[in-house]
Amino acid sequence: MFHKNIKLILAGLLVVAGIWQFTESNIGNGIFLILLTAIPIFLYFKNEFILLAFLKLRKQDFVGANKWLSYIKNPEGALVRKQQGYLNYLQGIMLSQTNINQAEKHFKKAIELGLSMDMDLAVAKLNLAGVAMSRRRKLEATNLLNEAKKLDKQGMLKEQISMMKEQMKKI
Repeated sequence: MFHKNIKLILAGLLVVAGIWQFTESNIGNGIFLILLTAIPIFLYFKNEFILLAFLKLRKQDFVGANKWLSYIKNPEGALVRKQQGYLNYLQGIMLSQTNINQAEKHFKKAIELGLSMDMDLAVAKLNLAGVAMSRRRKLEATNLLNEAKKLDKQGMLKEQISMMKEQMKKI
């Protein structure tokens, strides 16, 4: 796991090496090195371990996803702010199966750090609404559900939101 700045330095060195190859009339090598620069730049914005954890979660492999996330030792140094948000988001999803108190902390931290996609933000708020509802905080749960409904533009969470609203009527 590289520090985020090391990835940028590596990209810079590849660009310099590519330009050097151009000056030496090795055009093919220069083009290859310039194209190779895309890899560390991509990995600066999209962390490799978070991507692998998302792939494991798609297969419902929580143990495998947790294994990939455990490779991230220093999130503040290795990840950009949004990536830290997604790290907390993924940890919240995995902990929501077992420990709802820790999951709530991770979801709140993920919302605070920011998530890129509205759908992910809606899922985080929906999970927080479920936690608030289980603790009998009806007003907070209602606010979170309304925010999740606004963020759910494709209507993928419509059924879960309506189910939670029905459950809140019983409280």
